[in-house]
Amino acid sequence: MSNLAFLGGRPVVEKADESLFHWPIVNDAMRKAQAEVLETGNMSGTDIARRFEAAFASWQKRKYALSHNNGTSALNAAMHAIGLGPGDEMICTSLTYWASCTGALALGAGVVFCDIDPNTLQMDPASFEARITPRTKAVMVVHYMAHPAPMDEIMSIARRHGIKVIEDVSHAQGGHYKGRMLGTFGDVAAMSLMSCKSFAIGEGGMLVTDDAEIYRRAIRFGHYDRIADVFSEEEMEATKNVPFGGLKNRMHQVSAAIGLEQLKKHDAEIAEIDRAMKYFWKGVEDVPGIRVIYPRDEGSDKAGWYASRFIYDSRAFCGVSNVTFCDALNAECGGGFSFGCNMPLHLSSVFFDVDVYGHGRPTATAFMPEGTDLRKEHGLLPAAEAANSRTLGEPWFKHDDHARIDPYIEAFRKVAANAAELLPVNDTEPVLGGVALSRRKK
Repeated sequence: MSNLAFLGGRPVVEKADESLFHWPIVNDAMRKAQAEVLETGNMSGTDIARRFEAAFASWQKRKYALSHNNGTSALNAAMHAIGLGPGDEMICTSLTYWASCTGALALGAGVVFCDIDPNTLQMDPASFEARITPRTKAVMVVHYMAHPAPMDEIMSIARRHGIKVIEDVSHAQGGHYKGRMLGTFGDVAAMSLMSCKSFAIGEGGMLVTDDAEIYRRAIRFGHYDRIADVFSEEEMEATKNVPFGGLKNRMHQVSAAIGLEQLKKHDAEIAEIDRAMKYFWKGVEDVPGIRVIYPRDEGSDKAGWYASRFIYDSRAFCGVSNVTFCDALNAECGGGFSFGCNMPLHLSSVFFDVDVYGHGRPTATAFMPEGTDLRKEHGLLPAAEAANSRTLGEPWFKHDDHARIDPYIEAFRKVAANAAELLPVNDTEPVLGGVALSRRKK
């Protein structure tokens, strides 16, 4: 019998220690803050949300912050706020969560996908620039899986072509690129603050900017009760307080109250996560065939390490796929490892073929010149398409407790050393969006 738990052997960790991974870390101040909102009945106001916005803007070193009910709403508001509209194109990396770009369709714009750098999983600046057309209005830059995008190159290209820059910081709140906080480079930034993110308040989102007009447009898009704060009576004479997006995007005050408390401890918590994750990687970095994805620029980091991935080369493990290797790892330690990442969005027909709103033609090109085919015009994206078969995700350690992390290092080294034993059960099915196709059918 094999020593590998996946093949009947004894696991390294008999029972996973859930406290090592539990998130968010809740303290008494958070409990008290949410209880006060409930007990006073102040659940649908904005006073606490405004205090949270002010504190968040100060933390981000931005002039304005606008809270939202979720990150998707914040991203959609950012698209509207920079003027994205009918017939425009927005460039976005294909390898991201759908909320980074689907809002463009509701505004009458199309999404053009660019490729990633296979070494960092971030936007490839050359691929971005190659997809710019006269219709390009904006670029959505995603700091994907906690890693900063190459903002120097991206900003240079965008400014040269007069393109608005939106940063999606949903995976990297509090992260830095060359010493500067993410979310402070573009014209506007938006992010999710949902309970699984490294900045977790429940459900919520935040938009930040230094541009007063972007801030005003974001308010008018979905914050009816605050329009009069930033628009004059003359500007509102015809429309009054009716939001242009027909939306109600305000943040729940319980989330805002929790957010104020999270701000006080977020930096310390992600610093501990950083130490814990680096300790794990120090313990496995010499294993051939794997490579940590971590920024090399001075002053750059993976704050929070949300959904972190690393490169896996199956050739170093006798051809064992990342799916099977992941299963073997989890069998040794009760879970924590994952395979693949997001489904490449350019493979979804939603962005090219589906008539979402009844336009009588694909919604993505409803306002484009007749015959426009965004998929055909911009070609395949090989790095994005290959990412799911060559990445693995490491456990997300929340505490820098070496004694509890050491067994996960041992489990990794054990599977790596005995990978050849996995060949008879190797799952070589294609992977789509982090899920083996064979498993999707079950």
